[in-house]
Amino acid sequence: MSMTIKVHVTTHFNLNIQHQTTRHRRKFTNYNLKIRPRPIYSSSPLTVYQPKMNSLSVQSSSSSVIKSSLIEPDGGVVVDLVVPESELGQKTVEAESMPSVKLTKIDLEWVHVISQGWASPLRGFMRENEYLQSLHFNCLKMGDGSLVNMSLPIVLAIDDETKERIGSSTNVGLVGPSGDLIGILRSIEIYKHNKEERIARTWGTTAPGLPYVEEVITPAGNWLIGGDLEVLKPIKYNDGLDHYRLSPQQLRNEFDRRQADAVFAFQLRNPVHNGHALLMNDTRKRLLEMGYKNPILLLHPLGGFTKADDVPLDVRMEQHSKVLEDGILDPETTIVSIFPSPMHYAGPTEVQWHAKARINAGANFYIVGRDPAGMGHPTEKRDLYDPDHGKKVLSMAPGLEKLNILPFRVAAYDTVGKQMAFFDPSRAKDFLFISGTKMRTYARNGENPPDGFMCPGGWKVLVNYYKSLQSEEMAQQLAVLTS
Repeated sequence: MSMTIKVHVTTHFNLNIQHQTTRHRRKFTNYNLKIRPRPIYSSSPLTVYQPKMNSLSVQSSSSSVIKSSLIEPDGGVVVDLVVPESELGQKTVEAESMPSVKLTKIDLEWVHVISQGWASPLRGFMRENEYLQSLHFNCLKMGDGSLVNMSLPIVLAIDDETKERIGSSTNVGLVGPSGDLIGILRSIEIYKHNKEERIARTWGTTAPGLPYVEEVITPAGNWLIGGDLEVLKPIKYNDGLDHYRLSPQQLRNEFDRRQADAVFAFQLRNPVHNGHALLMNDTRKRLLEMGYKNPILLLHPLGGFTKADDVPLDVRMEQHSKVLEDGILDPETTIVSIFPSPMHYAGPTEVQWHAKARINAGANFYIVGRDPAGMGHPTEKRDLYDPDHGKKVLSMAPGLEKLNILPFRVAAYDTVGKQMAFFDPSRAKDFLFISGTKMRTYARNGENPPDGFMCPGGWKVLVNYYKSLQSEEMAQQLAVLTS
């Protein structure tokens, strides 16, 4: 296998920053349509627990200390911005007296991301200096001159009316979409939101039809507000999946509990097929051959905003559970957790964010494949980004030097072997490439993919999902005709 593993000397950063209709076409504001009352990962050995926030090591039987979190978080410590229980009453009263800023559901996802430390050492929504560095340099320069990667601006937009209401106040309260008090933003700075510049620098195009732009940026206000964040209570979605939204610190604790000596992360926003499983299992095999004794896979599906034709999170999580139940991935060496970030579909710019966040969770290896975080061009029949640029950018990105990047070989369906296999150019005609779009078309039409493409239990989840969509569409059409 032609896998390249780049090993770098770890640099320590010890710095602080102050500062629809149907479910298929539904608007993001209805993303919690399906509530699951109990966990769906009945076969997963991962338990729900209270993390020991100050313990990052586990004692082995031989009394030697095994340290699994082999990579330091950016800034040297995982940020935790949830207010201590002892201060909750006082902070709540204080927040209620401040001018308020209303959050959208995607804003709330970013509050979740920041408060748990995925963006460490960032301690709040970006002020203008951080915003400009992120937008133009894809990184932040710390006080000692070192760099941490920060390829996506993490910002909060407000409109003219809200800006006027805030006036000269230096602190604001943050109110969730349902009207509940979420937290406080302190020592605020308000600055101009140049949408065209932000879009052009982040996506490399201002073409219409970019999902995140249409959902978030276009309707947003003309001002950005930055400041230091305090969150009153941990963010919960009450969708039956909260126990899988493990924070970076909880993941580090779990790696230690399992006595991992290497952690390799795999980000995805699609159902897991046997090609994915092939490369994840092969990666673990290669790490064992390199001398690691207990490599652990972090299977880390993105759980924030995704575009309308992506498979919803609850369906993906149920599909992932079948992959574990069917033994395609080993539950003993796999941790399945939800990454709470919204999806930008910004290609090489965004994949840096995905990698950086996994550093903060303790992963020291990151698997990257073809066109990571990419999408088709919104107005032309081509990919928006070069499919190889994501992995190339990751290997050169400032602030990611301590992360080992694992480019994987292309997997396709071997029509001779009747299984997913690594593509062999010498017999290219024997291989069938099944894209995500093609996979969804199979499921939508009730067709079965070739044997060996996906475990039967996982495929049944997808077929049932698309059947439910068709039933909902028919019911809505009938309701329209009746009315």
